[in-house]
Amino acid sequence: MASSPIDTSKEMKLERYNSYIRRLNSTKLIVASSKLLFRVTLLVALILIFFFIINYPPFTSSENSNPHHHNIHTTTHNLLSSSFYGGGAAWEKQVRHSSTPRRVNGLSVLVTGAAGFVGSHCSMALKKRGDGVLGIDNFNSYYDPSLKRGRQKLLAQHEVFIVEGDINDAELLSKLFDIVPFTHVLHLAAQAGVRYAMKNPLSYVQSNIAGFVNLLETVKLANPQPAIVWASSSSVYGLNTNVPFSESHRTDQPASLYAATKKAGEEIAHTYNHIYGLSLTALRFFTVYGPWGRPDMAYFFFTKDMVQGKPINVYVTQDDKEVARDFTYIDDIVKGCIGSLDTAEKSTGSGGKKKGPAQLRVYNLGNTSPVSVNKLVTILENLLNVKAKKNVIKMPRNGDVPFTHANITLAKNDFGYKPTTDLSSGLRKFVKWYVSYYGIQSKEVDSSNDHSQD
Repeated sequence: MASSPIDTSKEMKLERYNSYIRRLNSTKLIVASSKLLFRVTLLVALILIFFFIINYPPFTSSENSNPHHHNIHTTTHNLLSSSFYGGGAAWEKQVRHSSTPRRVNGLSVLVTGAAGFVGSHCSMALKKRGDGVLGIDNFNSYYDPSLKRGRQKLLAQHEVFIVEGDINDAELLSKLFDIVPFTHVLHLAAQAGVRYAMKNPLSYVQSNIAGFVNLLETVKLANPQPAIVWASSSSVYGLNTNVPFSESHRTDQPASLYAATKKAGEEIAHTYNHIYGLSLTALRFFTVYGPWGRPDMAYFFFTKDMVQGKPINVYVTQDDKEVARDFTYIDDIVKGCIGSLDTAEKSTGSGGKKKGPAQLRVYNLGNTSPVSVNKLVTILENLLNVKAKKNVIKMPRNGDVPFTHANITLAKNDFGYKPTTDLSSGLRKFVKWYVSYYGIQSKEVDSSNDHSQD
């Protein structure tokens, strides 16, 4: 008996129906996804437009701009700054507390590079005499950041707060000037070192030129405009052969990129003084040394290598003459910085417009007693009770100059600058700090030298 054919019509209809349902659901999913993607894109676009408007207001002149619009922009800008820079009441309270003077007619000073060698010493000295001090530092890794953190910790014990940030950050600087009516800025943040410029030249332009301009742009708009004292360098004298170096000598022959950026800073300072009425004082430091110093300096790495029994390279000139520096102890430099701050006249501008002539000064801060590098090594040998393993080599053509010698007559006449620490006394204090900070065993250092004369 033959079997009857199987009826597949119902199964086919069911399959077609299921296929239709799947296509319908897929279409709905695509439509829903498209709507969601459109809404997200629109939201992102609106956010971008909002931030563009906030950060780049219409290009209108100050004379024609709507003051109410400017106030709205400023208020919104401040709110954003608060959210981005640690903002909130606790952060602003630290900023205000640190920058508030504790003595009558005390200064309120923004110290850039406050975790640096000179910056930390100046911050401490200003705070101890009752001035308000707020620091800013980016804690970069040019040398061991742990040393900068150590200085930060020391300053925190004396209620000096350091904002962690970069002077190229215009938003952050504006926020700080919104919160604090600084009377002075001590600008010490910089990319230091002569030799490193051959490895990373752009870092010098970014910090020493762009960073300085960014700071000046912020200061010119501040109300009140603070007076600015800033670190130039003895390196600006470059290939000058007239000694001792005087502020009137030519400085148009820099021997290194570092020197060129510092010279550029002096010209930029002249421009902002001339156009905007900013009071500006440049200080040309001569080979600063002392406790909490920079590890890239010869006295510091000589000490490190001598303690570890490693050889050191001692340079002589191409014609075999000794290299000498006008070594200046940190406490003397601090006195010069504070003297400059105390005698700095007020800036004369307001709202970015000059109201009258403003003070513009340049000073040498040195010791006036050049000492050869060989003499430096001899002093360290006596203090460390170690015989140096010296490699005497020709000075490479890397931007270093063979001799520096400061004429400090101008600083002496204007604010009583008078260095009092000779190299032997200063190095004794440095070595005492060094062996304590790095935990050098007493057997490696002559204790009689370690604890004498402070």
